[in-house]
Amino acid sequence: MVTGVVIQQGQQTIQVNLSVSPMVFKGRPNGFFIVQFTEDEVAGLPTGAMQFDEKLYLDDYTRFLEQENKDQKEQLAASSEKLFALNENMQSFNEELLSANEEMQSTNEEMQSINEELHTINADYKLKNQELIELNDDLNNYFKSNINGQLFISSDLRLLRFSPGTDRHINLLESDIGRPISNISTNFRFETLSEDINHVLENGYSITREIQANDGKWYQVMTMAYIQQVSNKRTGAIITFNDITGLKEIQHQLDKKNEILTRINGDLDNFVHTASHDLLGPLSNIGVSVGLLTEMRADDQELRPILDIIGYSVNKFQGLVKDIGRVARIEDEAILTEMVELNEILDSILWSLGDKIRQTGAVITSDFKVGQILFSKKNLRSILFNLVSNAIKYRSEHTPVVTIQTATVGEFTALTVQDNGSGMAENDIDKIFHKYHRLQTDHEGQGIGLYLARKIIDASGGSVRVESTPGKGSKFMIYFPIAGLQ
Repeated sequence: MVTGVVIQQGQQTIQVNLSVSPMVFKGRPNGFFIVQFTEDEVAGLPTGAMQFDEKLYLDDYTRFLEQENKDQKEQLAASSEKLFALNENMQSFNEELLSANEEMQSTNEEMQSINEELHTINADYKLKNQELIELNDDLNNYFKSNINGQLFISSDLRLLRFSPGTDRHINLLESDIGRPISNISTNFRFETLSEDINHVLENGYSITREIQANDGKWYQVMTMAYIQQVSNKRTGAIITFNDITGLKEIQHQLDKKNEILTRINGDLDNFVHTASHDLLGPLSNIGVSVGLLTEMRADDQELRPILDIIGYSVNKFQGLVKDIGRVARIEDEAILTEMVELNEILDSILWSLGDKIRQTGAVITSDFKVGQILFSKKNLRSILFNLVSNAIKYRSEHTPVVTIQTATVGEFTALTVQDNGSGMAENDIDKIFHKYHRLQTDHEGQGIGLYLARKIIDASGGSVRVESTPGKGSKFMIYFPIAGLQ
């Protein structure tokens, strides 16, 4: 209770007493208070009552308000600092959000790009998958349609699979898959199967053999490596069985016919050699007789032209018989090969053509970058002699110049004979190699030299080419297989 509280009411100043007491309801406080103001009618103060001092109250109230104001300011300053710090944090967080948003946008664009790439890759995978399905179907159908036997063997010599056509040739069952190949019984006389597989796995080279089955049929067995394309490693082997029984029978028949033909050819060669030898004797006698008749009837002007014709015919007949014998000996002589010295051959040819070289003033030069050729010495001399002789024979109005050269061209040794003679038209080049064909008939000869030369060269596996220009000369190029590359 407070007494002496001065209250200004209009023009009147009164003193009141203030009392505060708890409210009791039904014998217990209910949480409320009763505040009573009563006018102080008592002149004096009751004992123990608090005298209300307005100044003191106002001072206390002022100090309270100032303290509260100070506290509020401090709280406001603290709140302001917190708000400023929070604002900075919000700005920083906002910047981070903006940066994160930009990164998210960039990531979103990348994700869109990746998504497009994934769509493209997915489409490619679908296409590849479809191709693989079609390829797998092709392989399965090929595998089923393969009437020849095929075995797929692992690197540890175990049977992986076999084609459906294999059971026609080999006694195999589905239960044999996974078993070592050495433990599988077949109807083949094939004792080197495991060795061939190991050889193929080690070296990578395919092996082909001809083997016979127990039932008498013949098979061509090819063992080749199974190679994985990704790693390019040999991971097994494929064995293919091809039935060649029919081919073997045909080969056997051909061998018999070849034996018969060989005997016939031998008989024909003997006949040709014998006939040419036997004909040359009577022809020589006829020639001698015509010569005697010519000497005996030299004064008979009517008989002399007839004897000249007979003599010319006999000489030509002798030449033809000798050419027949030469043609028959070409292949036999081509078998007898040796390393022929070209300088030695050329010296022999120049000595044989000495008279013609002196008469025509021919100039013959050589440049042998390859000094030796593996060939029949007699046949090589015949070829070179024919070419040099023709270069002098079919000369132009200029002095004959013949150049002979050799060089290595790939797998061949090239022998070139070039002249400055009369030459020939392009459509006549092939004709000079025909038997008994001559472009110019005003020169001696039978027209068989180049035919024999080409026959000799072809029999050795070589070839001949000719370049020629009318009035400027010809160039013969002969290609001989190099020893060891034939």
